[in-house]
Amino acid sequence: MDPTQFQPPRTKDYATPWLASRTPNRPGPDAILTYPVFPTLKKISQSMTSAREYYSEIISAQNTILSRLKARLGLIAVARFVSFIAMVYCIYQLFKGVGPIPGLGLAIALVVFIGSLRFAFRLQDKKKLTEKLIWLNQNELTILNGGKNLFDNGAKYAGDGGYSGDLDIFGHGSVFGLLNRTTTSHGSDALSMALGQPFSTPGEITDHQQAVKVLSLQHQSRQLITAHGLLHTENEGTLHDIRSWLTEPNRLVHRKWLLIARYLVPAYNLGSLHYLLDTGNEGPLLIGLAVAWIIIGSFSKYIFSQHALITKKQAILDQYASILRMFNGVDPKDSSLLQRLRKEAQDADIGIHQLARLAAAFDQRLNLIVFAVLNGIFLYDIQCMWKLEQWKSACKSRFDQWIRIVGDIEFLNSVSGFAFNNPAYTYPELREEMVITAVDMAHPLIPLSQNVANSLETGIDEQLIILTGSNMSGKTTFLRTLGVNLVLAQAGAPVNASKFIFKPLVILSSIRVGDSLQENTSYFMAELKKLRKIIDVLETGVPALVLIDEILRGTNSDDKTHGSEQFIRKLINYRCLTLFATHDLSLSVLENELAGRVNNYCFESVIRNGELLFDYTLQRGVASNKNASFLMQKMNII
Repeated sequence: MDPTQFQPPRTKDYATPWLASRTPNRPGPDAILTYPVFPTLKKISQSMTSAREYYSEIISAQNTILSRLKARLGLIAVARFVSFIAMVYCIYQLFKGVGPIPGLGLAIALVVFIGSLRFAFRLQDKKKLTEKLIWLNQNELTILNGGKNLFDNGAKYAGDGGYSGDLDIFGHGSVFGLLNRTTTSHGSDALSMALGQPFSTPGEITDHQQAVKVLSLQHQSRQLITAHGLLHTENEGTLHDIRSWLTEPNRLVHRKWLLIARYLVPAYNLGSLHYLLDTGNEGPLLIGLAVAWIIIGSFSKYIFSQHALITKKQAILDQYASILRMFNGVDPKDSSLLQRLRKEAQDADIGIHQLARLAAAFDQRLNLIVFAVLNGIFLYDIQCMWKLEQWKSACKSRFDQWIRIVGDIEFLNSVSGFAFNNPAYTYPELREEMVITAVDMAHPLIPLSQNVANSLETGIDEQLIILTGSNMSGKTTFLRTLGVNLVLAQAGAPVNASKFIFKPLVILSSIRVGDSLQENTSYFMAELKKLRKIIDVLETGVPALVLIDEILRGTNSDDKTHGSEQFIRKLINYRCLTLFATHDLSLSVLENELAGRVNNYCFESVIRNGELLFDYTLQRGVASNKNASFLMQKMNII
């Protein structure tokens, strides 16, 4: 099914907006949905080149559509100008009394003017959507070519401890920055949660894997979800205001006399207005207006406080509703997660869209004419608050869940886009045994031209790997490569490997350690605290992957060796797999002492023709080459 044509079934309204047609004259998501924005797509082959071709094709098609839209808008502007001049001319002729023809002409010109205005609004929304699609696809091309993703890099989530700092999960040049295509705070939060605290059960992981597999192939739906999200901006605090409004008790809908008054007073005022026009007697109408303003005044404090919480919320509510509406066009196929989310999204779309319409109608009170005239005749404020309270009674218990659904959708959409951009990546396989098998594994943040793939199997022949190698040989990068791919695997994403088998593990690391002047903490003490946190988690018995890079650098050699050895002996007593990178070659003897539990691996470097060369290839054994003295001599330090 073409997602641009999808219209979800409309079930019972939670609250049909009174005077809904009086909301601002803007098409909103419904008008945009019917717009065919994608050309016919070719099947995407298993290469990044084809993804580039796909994005280029979309950009070309959207630029053509944009040019046509601009041309149409120009013609409509001319039609609107001509019809306006025609109206002015017809009015002038009417005042001259030249007959009925100017009246007919005025009616026709007015119809053309209003019709062209409404059509222009629709085309403007289509133009905005087209521009967002062009921007989105240009951004994808930039990312595939090694450029910066223009979506947020998640820097606000950095610094919360754990492995995120060690593995560059958040911030500049981060995993979050690579994956992120979210447009709402809830989507961003959901993505950060999945990367910072990945799923821990096989069921969760496989459900998300299947959802990503299905959604990654539905290119139109994915891009429309993101593009519609980009049409609006979410101001910090907006949803907080709505939540505050939801907690406020209702004060109108339980008053039976007010239920009668909200129908009786407008009916009386309309009758009195008709009586005034017939007889010229304004007395009955003045009585009706006075009663209306007495009713409005008795609830004015409450109405103003409620309006302050919900005013100017249509944009963010339209943003969330349009994301939900676009997701309803997704074909879930055999993904149970997508099936559940789409079922929940249908109700969420209806409920949030209705709240957006009600909020927009309520904002009409900011117009002085509406405030004075419609309140006096129709009790406009009361009518709006009544419908809002009805909506609140019906939907407030589900609002938070609806918003969370948007976050889940945007998280899956981001990961699915990552999968689409990297068709050569592999979906990992899960095992119950404590094992990690990675074949041709590379780091997803390193450009393909610079990346070196390595293979590793741990948990079968050993529990802990001592990883040695000279400076810049690739030890730390390999630790991060394994850690990042495991994070992706447990988030339900494909990984940069030809094969990846794993058991869900808690990731614990000590790679990047810094001192803190604010906390009066030295580098050495900061490292010890980090190691203590690792032990605290391991003592709970949870299975874990431990990544250690060169500990105890601030101590003398003997103390460092002794401390490192004792720490290794402690680690092998826990339910964990460990990669322990070190320059201390004396630790390699533990392979013999702890046979079957500890093995040595290394990265080597060679000096050839006066140049230091690295192949960044993981090998069995202990590193034998040293490069520190060579580099110091080459740089004339010694």
